[in-house]
Amino acid sequence: MSGYKKIRSVAMRHFSNKLFSVRMAIMLPILILFIPGMAWGFSDPKVMLPGGITPSSATEVMFYTSLGIVFGATMCAVLLSFDGVSKDRASGVLEIKLSQPMQRSHQSVALVIGHWLAILVPTWVLWAISFVIVNYRMGDWPSLLDGIVSFSSVALILLWYVLFSLIASSHAREQGTSIAFGIGIWFLFTFLWALVTTMVAFASGVSIGEENDPKWIDLEGILDLFSPNGVFHHLLETRLDDAERGVSPLITWTVALIWSILPWYWFNSRMNTIQP
Repeated sequence: MSGYKKIRSVAMRHFSNKLFSVRMAIMLPILILFIPGMAWGFSDPKVMLPGGITPSSATEVMFYTSLGIVFGATMCAVLLSFDGVSKDRASGVLEIKLSQPMQRSHQSVALVIGHWLAILVPTWVLWAISFVIVNYRMGDWPSLLDGIVSFSSVALILLWYVLFSLIASSHAREQGTSIAFGIGIWFLFTFLWALVTTMVAFASGVSIGEENDPKWIDLEGILDLFSPNGVFHHLLETRLDDAERGVSPLITWTVALIWSILPWYWFNSRMNTIQP
């Protein structure tokens, strides 16, 4: 069997095991609440967001609905992947798998793809349903390019959190340590990054939270490049007309590529040297 066929076979096995697991059945209502639920709420013609903002297009509504991805889907990605390596390591199965006639680098690729697809497929389905909901409520569709950028951005942020969890799982000998690290990373970027931004702004003498201050806007935009959630929103903002935070689309997509390559390289390197 060729290397590609082995990767595909192992990846699909991981995908099937995770997609049809009890864990996914528990998380699915959360995904439904956070993604189509937010799309329904934000597409209400009478909705008024903080600052007196009212979304006027389907693309804007989906931008605000992306909060459901940040708060719900990324957490589910962590909870789905935290034991991707540590479980087999604790049970002794990892030693058997690593002794199989399949390169470790191929096994690491299969692990990433399998876990990534397990959270990506249901999230994409719900994301597509959200598009339909927005059209039903507003009579508007995002453009084809808006849709491509939107779905691609969702895929990337889920990949990043799957990679974070698998890296943690490959380093931890106990599943408790693995999930603690994964949730810690999620909590840092989802809740604490705003505090980091505030502290840097304070140290730099920039007025904090002044939405009309170019220095604050530029600083926030730059610091968001160091957060997967921030890069995710930068990607979506490339399709908004009035979103300018001092970061060009080229830089945004370049940083997104870096966020994809470096963690994957780290995980692959770890799998090549891991001792069962």
